[in-house]
Amino acid sequence: MFAIIDIETCGGKFEYPQGRIIEISILVHDGLQVTDKFTTLINPGCYISPMYTRISGITNEMVENAPRFHEVAGKILEMTEGRIFVAHNVGFDYSFVKEEFKSLGYKFQREKLCTVRLSRKLIPGKVSYSLGNLCASLNIPIEGRHRAEGDAVATAKLFDLLLQLKSMDPQYKNKGVDDLMGRRVDKIKDFILKKLPEECGVYYFLDKEGKIIYIGKSNNMYQRAQSHFNSKEKKGKGMLNDLYDVNYQLTGSELIALLVESEEIKKYHPWYNRARKADLFTHSINWMKDENGIINFKITPFEESFNTLRSFTSYATARETLERCLDENILCLRYCGLTEDDAICFNHHIKKCNGICAGDEDVEEYNKRASIVLKEYSFRNKDFLIIDEGRHKEERAIILVENGHYNGYGYADLTGQANTPEELRESIKRVHSFPDNDDIIRGYLKNHNVKTLVLKGISEVTE
Repeated sequence: MFAIIDIETCGGKFEYPQGRIIEISILVHDGLQVTDKFTTLINPGCYISPMYTRISGITNEMVENAPRFHEVAGKILEMTEGRIFVAHNVGFDYSFVKEEFKSLGYKFQREKLCTVRLSRKLIPGKVSYSLGNLCASLNIPIEGRHRAEGDAVATAKLFDLLLQLKSMDPQYKNKGVDDLMGRRVDKIKDFILKKLPEECGVYYFLDKEGKIIYIGKSNNMYQRAQSHFNSKEKKGKGMLNDLYDVNYQLTGSELIALLVESEEIKKYHPWYNRARKADLFTHSINWMKDENGIINFKITPFEESFNTLRSFTSYATARETLERCLDENILCLRYCGLTEDDAICFNHHIKKCNGICAGDEDVEEYNKRASIVLKEYSFRNKDFLIIDEGRHKEERAIILVENGHYNGYGYADLTGQANTPEELRESIKRVHSFPDNDDIIRGYLKNHNVKTLVLKGISEVTE
C-alpha cells in the first residue's frame, strides 16, 4: 500500500516562522488504483509572500480560516500509517511533513519512494524529470499544476505507468523496486567487510569516483557494515547501490568516534547522512542574571550570542527546547523572553507559573528551578580532560574541554609514567568545534563511567 503525497509551501525549506506547509493532498493507492484521498489547505501561521502565491495561487486570505497543521495531523497519520510515502522528489515533501510533526513533538517516520528516481531507472534518457516536463512527455495531463491535489493526481498517474513498465518490460520483469535500487550489493559485500576491522572507529563509504556518500561510527565497524547490508530500508538500498569502496580510521574511544563522525559529516556533507548534517547554526539560547538576580533565558540569533547555553540550526528547534524546559521546570514566559519584559505572563493566569513575574515568588525559589536547566546544558567544570580507551592497550584517548566547550582530542601513553596537564594538553589535536559537540560530550558523560581530570591552572584534581 502506498500514500501518494504532494504539498505546497510558503518557503523553500522548513523554517520557523516562515517556510511551512500551506496545502497537502494524500492519495491512498493499493498498487492497482487510488482508493481514498484527502486534500486540505493549511493555515501556516505566517505570511505567504507574493512569490509563493505566484507559484501556487494560494493567498493569505485563502488560508485564513483553514485548519492549522496540528488539527489535521491525526488524519495525515491515519492516511499514511503502514504505507510507503510516495512523492515526486520525495525528499522535499517528506522533510516538510516530518518537520511539521517534529514541531508538535512527534517523530514521523515512513518508508519513502521517489518517482523521480524510479522514472530515471525505468524511463531513461528524458531531457527533464520535473513533474511538469515528464508528464508532458508521457501525455499525462495535469489539472491544477502547483496545487497539491492536481500534482498528486498527476504523480499517481505517473506511478501507475511506472508500475506497468516495471511488470511488463522484459528488462525489469519479476524485479521489485528494491532490486532496482540495490544492484551489485552481493558482489561488493565481501570486499567491504574484508576491509573493515572489528574495532571502534569511523568509516567512510565511497562511490565509484571516490566521493564520500556516507560516514558512520561504531564500536565494531565490521558488524555495523553487516547491518547496512541486511537493511531493508529504501534509503539503505539506495546507498548500497552507489557503494564502491570504504575507508576508515580507528579511534579506540567511542566518544572520539562520535565527535569525529559529527565533524566529518559537516565537512563532507555525504548524501546519505541525515543526523548532525547541518553545520549552519542560526539561533542560541542564552542566559544571564538580571539586576534583581533572576536567571533569564532568551533565544537570540547565533551571531549575537553572549552567554550561550546551547545553539541550534533553526529558530523552531531552539524554541521547542526552551518551551520544554519552561514546562518541565515551571519557568516564567517573561524570564524566558517569550512575552513582554514588563508583563505578568499568561502562564501565571493559568497557574503554570508560580508568579515571579507578579512578585508572588521568591527569587531564590525560582532560581532553584532555573538552575536545573543550567545544570542540564552546562558542564560541571569549565576546564577538564576526559580519559578514555585508546587504540591499543598501552594508549589512552584524551578529550579536552576548555572554557566550557570541546576543543580537541589526542592520544597519550599513560602507562608507567606521570603526565602533567600540560603534557596531556600537548597531545591534543585542536579542531574546529561545532556547538553540538558539547551536547555529544554531555550525553556521553551521563551514560559512561570515564575518568576526568579537572584542570586548575597548572594543578590537577581527579574526580
